[in-house]
Amino acid sequence: MGEIPHEKALVQRFPASKFALLGINTDDNPDSFRKKCQEHGVTWDNIFCGSPRKGVVAEWGVRGFPTTYLLDAQGIIRYKNLHGEDIDRKIEELIREISE
Repeated sequence: MGEIPHEKALVQRFPASKFALLGINTDDNPDSFRKKCQEHGVTWDNIFCGSPRKGVVAEWGVRGFPTTYLLDAQGIIRYKNLHGEDIDRKIEELIREISE
């Protein structure tokens, strides 16, 4: 949940852009997960996976949290584990690519 303030800023910064944020949660309690999302003002889509060993988490080989993937407009993973200003710059770069 430590990345939420930055994620909120990204969602607010790129509202009209071709940008989407998706969270995937592996906690074991869906009610607790929903409550945390509400408490932290999470407005973007989230998937409750319920386990770090199934679903997209297992399929993509996630080993630690938070793990970030930045996909381009074709759905290709272009960057992994970027945070802060690094992810901001790469999002801007990818948005420029689809605008050209």
